[in-house]
Amino acid sequence: METDAGRRKKQVTTLEAREIEMITKAVLAAIENQKPNEKGYVVPVGVSARHVHLTQEHVEVLFGKGYQLTKKKDLMGGQFAANETVTLVGIKLRAIENVRVLGPVRKASQVEISATDAVKLGIKAPIRESGNIAGSAPIAIVGPKGALYLEEGCIVAMRHIHMTPADALAAGVHDGDIVSVKAENERGTVFNQVKIRVSPTFTLEMHIDTDEANASKIKTGDTVTIIK
Repeated sequence: METDAGRRKKQVTTLEAREIEMITKAVLAAIENQKPNEKGYVVPVGVSARHVHLTQEHVEVLFGKGYQLTKKKDLMGGQFAANETVTLVGIKLRAIENVRVLGPVRKASQVEISATDAVKLGIKAPIRESGNIAGSAPIAIVGPKGALYLEEGCIVAMRHIHMTPADALAAGVHDGDIVSVKAENERGTVFNQVKIRVSPTFTLEMHIDTDEANASKIKTGDTVTIIK
């Protein structure tokens, strides 16, 4: 004959089993929701125009002793578009004016341009990830108070996608991965060699330069899909 203690033990065991089953279903559903859909993971696009990053020393060379960059617009990751602009000068004094400076100041100055800009300036700027400037193209920068010459530092930025860790988990990618993305518009462009960059300070966005945007007929706010 089953005792009261035995019945209570069986009820507890049954309750625990139901709870485990419910928890398991919830976890599986969460994992399933984090997977990219069949068409891929959708990412908004930001078109990145030519710009300059400067050290504090170089800010003072270009704008005057003790000068501090002033903020025009906040960007992701603690960066901002400054009110200040400069002129880029390449070989044979070919120049591009009104190039935006981004802040805050960095440990090394860097100029990011498009391939078309490089042709106009008469320089051979390599395609690089931001920060990788070793052996890159030389460039002169002119400001209202002075000028400087960088022996290296001018690049064409490698196309990339900024993501938070949650975005990366949902898209099934990791920091440093190289993926392909597709623009579902009349051009139907596929971009290969797109680098994933993950940080809690980022906002989900793919960055391409003006050449890439014009060729694929994409503007800021449009979306692309990661197709790997």
